[in-house]
Amino acid sequence: MRNNVKSQETIDYFLKIVWQTVANRYNQLVTEFGITQSIGYLLINIDEQEGTTVSKAAALLGLKSTSLSRMLNQLEKTGLIYRESNPGDKRSVKIYLTDLGKEKRHLARGIVKQFNNYLNDHINEADKQYLINMLEKINQLTLNYKP
Repeated sequence: MRNNVKSQETIDYFLKIVWQTVANRYNQLVTEFGITQSIGYLLINIDEQEGTTVSKAAALLGLKSTSLSRMLNQLEKTGLIYRESNPGDKRSVKIYLTDLGKEKRHLARGIVKQFNNYLNDHINEADKQYLINMLEKINQLTLNYKP
């Protein structure tokens, strides 16, 4: 790698900028429903029947369980979720959607589908598959990286 690499020439710069743009657009779209992109993402990924453990939800959002706690408190306060301890293991807590949470999840899913349909209309299948393959490769390389 060259010594004088500009941030705009790095792969991670483009990954961050693109994700930030996507997240900002999602936030603009879901704000009328009273949620954020990260809340919508969490709602979409809570298993409707089985619930989802707090640790799994934290991993989905890339947070530590303790960092997720504030968001969960807010979601519980606004009536989108409720939490239950696992009867067999009191340390394990699952998150479940309330009826209002299910409604907001439905709205968030609609936004995700519309946005992805828009992207699919403007990116051909070969380019999309290439991008997905490259992102998977970058993810694996990142996991394997040891300086």
